[in-house]
Amino acid sequence: MIEIQPDQSFIQNLSENLDQPDRLATWEGFKLAYKAAQFKTVPRFDGLLAIEHLPHVDFMKHQLEAAETVIHQMNGRAILADEVGLGKTLEAGLILKEYMIRGRAKKILILTPASLVNQWIQELNEKFYIQAASPRKKQAAWSEWDVTVTSIDMAKRENHKEEILSIDYDLIIIDEAHKLKNHQTKNYQFVQSLKKTYCLLLTATPIQNKLSDLFNLVSILKPGYLGNLTDFKKKYRKNAEQDNNIEHIHSLVGHLMIRNRRKDTGLDSSKRKVVNETLSFTEEEKEMYLQLEALKMTHPSFTWLTLAKELCSSREACYMSLNQLKKNASEENGKLYDEYIDAVGKLPHHVKAKRMAELIENTGEKFIIFTEYRATQFYLQWYLQQNGITSVPFSGKFNKSKRDWMKQLFQNKAQVMVATEAGGEGINLQFCHHMINYDLPWNPMRLEQRIGRIHRFGQEHDVKIFNFAIKDTIEDHIMKMLYEKIEMFKNAVGDLDHILEQIPGGAFEQQIQSILKQSESQGEMDIKLDNLVSYVEHTVNERRESS
Repeated sequence: MIEIQPDQSFIQNLSENLDQPDRLATWEGFKLAYKAAQFKTVPRFDGLLAIEHLPHVDFMKHQLEAAETVIHQMNGRAILADEVGLGKTLEAGLILKEYMIRGRAKKILILTPASLVNQWIQELNEKFYIQAASPRKKQAAWSEWDVTVTSIDMAKRENHKEEILSIDYDLIIIDEAHKLKNHQTKNYQFVQSLKKTYCLLLTATPIQNKLSDLFNLVSILKPGYLGNLTDFKKKYRKNAEQDNNIEHIHSLVGHLMIRNRRKDTGLDSSKRKVVNETLSFTEEEKEMYLQLEALKMTHPSFTWLTLAKELCSSREACYMSLNQLKKNASEENGKLYDEYIDAVGKLPHHVKAKRMAELIENTGEKFIIFTEYRATQFYLQWYLQQNGITSVPFSGKFNKSKRDWMKQLFQNKAQVMVATEAGGEGINLQFCHHMINYDLPWNPMRLEQRIGRIHRFGQEHDVKIFNFAIKDTIEDHIMKMLYEKIEMFKNAVGDLDHILEQIPGGAFEQQIQSILKQSESQGEMDIKLDNLVSYVEHTVNERRESS
């Protein structure tokens, strides 16, 4: 029973203040204070109050449902695992705004890759009217800021770590949370030590790649929720053997994870149009490729594989690696590398570069181009300049300010952005809808990350993607065996990432490398690749039929 204690001093204080008008506020001041009090009240507990404060943001249905689910059913601790480009940042921002309006979150820490810090600050300010700070000095006053955006690397530094771990945060948001799957890393241990009431983990990569990965991510949100790791693994394996599925794991994680797929959100109005282009080497390039392939007989498989991939990208990339090999080579190999270096230096402009410039000139549109190699990036920028096409680079080596500057230049000035793999993560380029995958990665999920830079929430045009590969090379096999047979481009990949990680004998990318390194003939390579892809194809079809 609640005992009610009346305020005995109110009437007396009121009488005294009425006798001294200088203690009273003006009528206008009273009305302002009354409005402020009304504004701070919470008129209802259901639904989302933040929507009324954000009329300028056009939220999608799945984003609103995700925010409501996290707040009203998951108690503010959740993994937001929507597919690439469906607006996880908007969902997190909406949840943050809702808790701030309800008075449940004042002290907030957002941990994100360094390259995304400015992007987060900008979106919070422009879309949610939330002022956030980012530390710039070695000695940052963390306790003085209500909303802080920083990288884990910055936060865990010795001169910051102690103060941050002493703060009781109401809400912590961790972007690109899949990087925290290993519980033995300092980053994981730091995040787990943070004091937090609510916690959001954002990742486009589903979390069930390995048992320990799943366990570790869930343990950040709710320590002990899945018991201890040893018992968890035993239970999983037992059920997996009996039922041949992981439904029992899904039911557990379903209370903590939200995963929207593109096909279920109505965002397929923006289509993917994919063109796979197989280009032919010149006779000189073909001869050079065969010479590199001959290294398989006398060198480690990694050597010829690397050089062959690089020659498919640019003579510059191959040239750089040959020079590096020469530094530590024996006298005999040194002479061989000299011959190769001389031959590579005489090769004509790359056939891919010529086709790239032709496409850009014919369409007149903005393009983002992805390459695997820094040397190729420099070459392509030079080649574009020679053809009167403006471009900007994008690299993981850039600091966050330079990344923002490059994005701005691309949007307002340049026609092309030439990006290394770092550009496949964390940069939003909806103003562009043409892409060239100049070099193809061996893991289809890395390609999905790239495409997600332009085929994402807010894209108003169909996106056109060109994939380049050189005929009768490693690239040709990857193109035919992976991207054409799996037909992964017809829709977003869905659960393909889970399938690729669960292949018996190791992850998909590792198996591709093993096949290419260990095959003694072209026929053996074809058979092994075909078997591997057939397994993936079969698993994809099984999932489609059961869903």
